Amino acid sequence: MSELEEIKEINQSGKLIATYIQSHTHSNSPDQKGCRIDIHIPKGPSTWVSSLTGAFLPVGYPDSVTEDYTAYQFYDSVQAFASTIAGLLASRAVLQGLGVGDSTASATGAVLLNILQESAGRIATILFAHRLGSALEPECKKYRLMADIFNDAAMILDCISPAFPKVPRVFLLSASSVCKSLCGVAAGSSKASLSAHFAKQGNLAELNAKDASQETLISLLGMLVGTFVVSRISSQTATWIALITLLSIHLGTNYLAVRSVTMRTLNRQRANLVISNFISNLNNEKPRFDLPTPKDISRQERIFERDGAIRDIQGVILGYCKVGVSLREILSSISSGPTISGSYKEETGPIISSLLKIYKNQGYIMWYSHRQNTFLVILKENTAPSVQLDAWFHAVWALSVSSSSPSSSAVSKPTNTSNQHILKWMEESLKESSTCKQKANLYTELRNRGWDLDTSAMEVRAGSRLVVSVERGMME
Repeated sequence: MSELEEIKEINQSGKLIATYIQSHTHSNSPDQKGCRIDIHIPKGPSTWVSSLTGAFLPVGYPDSVTEDYTAYQFYDSVQAFASTIAGLLASRAVLQGLGVGDSTASATGAVLLNILQESAGRIATILFAHRLGSALEPECKKYRLMADIFNDAAMILDCISPAFPKVPRVFLLSASSVCKSLCGVAAGSSKASLSAHFAKQGNLAELNAKDASQETLISLLGMLVGTFVVSRISSQTATWIALITLLSIHLGTNYLAVRSVTMRTLNRQRANLVISNFISNLNNEKPRFDLPTPKDISRQERIFERDGAIRDIQGVILGYCKVGVSLREILSSISSGPTISGSYKEETGPIISSLLKIYKNQGYIMWYSHRQNTFLVILKENTAPSVQLDAWFHAVWALSVSSSSPSSSAVSKPTNTSNQHILKWMEESLKESSTCKQKANLYTELRNRGWDLDTSAMEVRAGSRLVVSVERGMME
């Protein structure tokens, strides 16, 4: 008589590694009693192949990363390979510009030029990070591609620098250093955001480490091939043909890389596409839960979109919206401007008091600037990430509904530019949009479709928050 016990060993992603079968033999004779363990290894890649891929891919791949990781890494590797070879051509041009091979060149002059380049680049890094730091995460796909445009611009400046006299060459090489610095800030920040998107199992640190290993391998291969290319190409014509070809491959594959990414967070453009689709379904009497998934939106979104643009379902720009503005910007839109003392005088009634009353139960306050065709949104203190989506939904709803059916809608856009008419439009559009959103249970449906509503991705500048307090007292 015998008994069998089966033990399965799996990896972090749940894939079977081995099966252990333990068999017990029972017999009346002590000499025939025993226990044996058999190991069954499922068929798969050989051990050396698994070890090789394990050095460059996250543990548990592909289950430990998102579906778009593989496509992105493939295109990213191709663009890095082309960029490495192009970089060698640009480096040769820089060395020529510094005087390598020129008996009249001065080592001190080369050092001073290098100091000037480094200084220009570091100043540009500080200014760029200060000016656009808040936009790098919400618009990570845009700035990931922008980083390589900056990088390619730097290579072109490096390659044309030897053709100019010393003074213009200094400015060209300094401009190249600035472009490289912009590339470093944009690429580093956007890649960090993309890595956080790819990591499914809290494996962000490991994913970054494996990504660095992949880049190192690709750079080594690129340098080997680039050594052959640089040694064979010497004429200006051949250099430019090779450079333009490599940069075209570089930008083309980078564009395909960012296009392959399917972000789950709702930035301004993705929120606009989702809300416009929702409003279109309502107008066409389609099922209101027929909302697009992140993959659907990734096929529609533009890599480069106008700042804060609000579009209808056909892609026509209806207006703009700024999230996180200061109260001063709304005051400037309402009144003609501050007095000498710096205070504002409302021209047609207590508009600000009315706005505070209208948005009392909301986490934001919104005003429409007719002159700029722009919604101005102030966020209140300690607001949830979904409040930004509330404000964006309100803005898209107000413009889309009034544009599609101005005669039948109660929230038609006012033709009169008076503050009272705009105030009434804000109030009516808020009521109608909030009612429709609640009836459709919109946010729950969006979560069911795979959207992440717990991460704010609409504020692209360092915004302020509003704290409202009322003090009552007697004025003499």
